[in-house]
Amino acid sequence: MNKILKSLSIAAIALTATSCLELDPREQLAEPNMWNTPEDFQLFANQMYGWTLTYGDIVYDGIMSDKRSDLIEDKNGLNTVSNGTNVIPTGDGYYSGNYDRIRRCNILIEHAAGWGGNRDDIAHALGMAYFFRGYCHSELVRMYGDAILVNQTIDTDDPRMNAKRDNRQDVIASAIEDLKKAGELLKPASGIQAGELCSDAAYAMLARIALREGTWQKSRGNMERCGEFLDEAAKAARKVIDNANFSIFYNAGLGEKSYRYMFLLEDGVKSNPMGLGKADNTEFIFVRHYDPELSRHGKNLTIECLNNAQIVSRKMANMYLCQDGLPVEKSKVFQGYDRRISEWNNRDNRMHQQISRPGDAFWGNTAQNCRVDWLGEEADLAHCADASFSPASSTRYFNNKWATEHECQSGYESYDYPIIRYAEVLLTYAEAVCERDGRISDDDLDISLNLVRGRVNPDMPKLSNKLVNDNGLDMITEIRRERTVEFYNEGFRLDDLKRWNLAKTEMPKPFLGVKWTGTEYETKGGTLTYPLDSDGCIIYEGNRQWEEKNDLYPLPIDQLQLNPNLGQNPGWR
Repeated sequence: MNKILKSLSIAAIALTATSCLELDPREQLAEPNMWNTPEDFQLFANQMYGWTLTYGDIVYDGIMSDKRSDLIEDKNGLNTVSNGTNVIPTGDGYYSGNYDRIRRCNILIEHAAGWGGNRDDIAHALGMAYFFRGYCHSELVRMYGDAILVNQTIDTDDPRMNAKRDNRQDVIASAIEDLKKAGELLKPASGIQAGELCSDAAYAMLARIALREGTWQKSRGNMERCGEFLDEAAKAARKVIDNANFSIFYNAGLGEKSYRYMFLLEDGVKSNPMGLGKADNTEFIFVRHYDPELSRHGKNLTIECLNNAQIVSRKMANMYLCQDGLPVEKSKVFQGYDRRISEWNNRDNRMHQQISRPGDAFWGNTAQNCRVDWLGEEADLAHCADASFSPASSTRYFNNKWATEHECQSGYESYDYPIIRYAEVLLTYAEAVCERDGRISDDDLDISLNLVRGRVNPDMPKLSNKLVNDNGLDMITEIRRERTVEFYNEGFRLDDLKRWNLAKTEMPKPFLGVKWTGTEYETKGGTLTYPLDSDGCIIYEGNRQWEEKNDLYPLPIDQLQLNPNLGQNPGWR
């Protein structure tokens, strides 16, 4: 009963908000019966797990969705963020929401300072508070640029309530220090349960935000501190690598399909040909944990993702390397676009595990179209959603990532959402080293990027300095390509373009579909309802625009009214 009452007290705190920073008077937060035992600290900290991203944020049109980028469109309507026509919102909940979360982190941190017991007993809860305080500050920078740095609870009459924003680099530097503290306090990977934070997650998140800020500053010619951030990113990523608690997920029975089924592992049902469950996943460092009974997705995820609402761009299709390790414009094994299947031959195996290849069979989640025996033979094929996929609308490129193949009610899928996975750590290390040093050794590529690429492409040549030099490639471009391919439809693309300062050139380009003129699509591609460009490719969306202002979101009007000293981001009126 005491735990229930304390939970209700915490909930009451979460609902009260009085200002632009969503901060309550300190006396309202010092509930005396809330901090008597280590369990009290952990109970308060556990609410923070509800702050993590969900499939709604990523796969649907959420704050980090690739639908806001140059890779995916929604068949149900054009995206105002991706075409640069979004406007200043009255309120968005994200600005105030992050400050509300920071406030709660500060509450725990300050009460921990007065804890009279064994500090080890509250170390994990304290580590969670430092992790999420650093993460939330970094999210404010990611969205809005400069932000008010708040590392203590504040009374409503405190001058900071109407302060100007702090420089983004100082905010990120503070977030990095928070994540270092979290790394020291959180349990090791061997000591956590499903869905819990571990020490490696803190260093992986540190690497993410340091890389983001380092490349943001470098790409804009701000060289004073970019090297510092890139060094922090490389060191943090290398720490996770050297800890060796995680590895690239690969199962010999799944073979090249290890990438596809890694995202679909569930417990209590057969969700893949080998019957693997979540405990078999060696790659996910920190997840939004789902359960088939207690915590389902609540979204029609498979219906959304399987050859339906998510339309993929020609740019993405051309991004995949050929099996000789070269891009389509340089490869001798690329077979062109004459037939619908031509461009799929001799390509990176992730291509058909992310985008639906013509002629392939696909299964869904209903009793009528799900897997039967997982052999892919007669019984399965008689029971599939599409025995030979034939794209006949929009760009003719359709997504299949995130779509399950076992029977379950829509919204009842329960595979975990990967907030941080080991592949990100590896690619962060490669990019941070190359950006920091202006080069990267083959040895560093082999312990990072080539492990990711080789998961489902064992016969593809490794990325090496010789391959780059012999074929007139650019190393950093190839590292970025690998990141784009590996994290397709995981919510990284738009932020990557922004931090590389490439959004202004890539986002305004027309969103194209397949090459139509002179190809098999002219006779077998359905009815053409979109115009063609000068190369005979479908223009799914033209007249896209992107200004420098779009690299940051506008601050919502309600926050500017509460604190005019915040100042609106440049270009937004």
